[in-house]
Amino acid sequence: MTRSIAYRCPKLPRPMTKPYQRIPIATSDDPLVPIPAGLFSLVTPHPYMALGADYGGRSPYFLRRRVLDKLIQAQDFLRAAHPEFQIQIFDAYRPIPVQQFMVDYTFAQLKGDRPLTPPETAQIWEHVLQFWAVPSRDPATPPPHSTGAALDVRLVNRAQEPLPMGGEIDDIGDRSYPDFYAAATTPPEQQYHQNRQLLRQAMEQAGFVIHPNEWWHFSYGDQLWAWQTQRAIAHYGRI
Repeated sequence: MTRSIAYRCPKLPRPMTKPYQRIPIATSDDPLVPIPAGLFSLVTPHPYMALGADYGGRSPYFLRRRVLDKLIQAQDFLRAAHPEFQIQIFDAYRPIPVQQFMVDYTFAQLKGDRPLTPPETAQIWEHVLQFWAVPSRDPATPPPHSTGAALDVRLVNRAQEPLPMGGEIDDIGDRSYPDFYAAATTPPEQQYHQNRQLLRQAMEQAGFVIHPNEWWHFSYGDQLWAWQTQRAIAHYGRI
């Protein structure tokens, strides 16, 4: 069993509500269902469980049923054009305690061992929360992954080797922006952009939207999806 590790981090300096979290959420009975390992490549061991995140003895590879249907559609689209590639799932459903664990872990990694002044603490929190959602327990403002409607993905080849994307999942920096390499002039960087575009095309044609700050994060039916597609109501709230 993986041992959970607690990170003692300063509290958030202030509530940080993001624009998409103002969108109301409809009630849905669409259940969480397991992602079939036979259809998709799953990262094992799960990256956050390996760090000590506690999923309560459950697999992290779950999505809402309709979201999984959309993911299968994306996979079918990709394989029709590129049978040598496959979508790999890095992370999917994320309980609130896991969201809290990863936010604290990221803060601790950026802080290191040095003491911080209040302005320095606020600056690190601002950077962390540019990429990580607040682990809010308010039903009106759930983290996207805690709805079962968001997932982190990348592409792998037949040997299950990740395609080069020009940055790792969960990188906190400018190169995580989806179009960071759009104007690149070197062949490797142009390939990064092409690979990101291929992943994005497969996911978007199935109805997903991409996170504005993360090339790997896609969602369908949550508040971020509703905000980006100009829907008045989100389909999925916290589970």
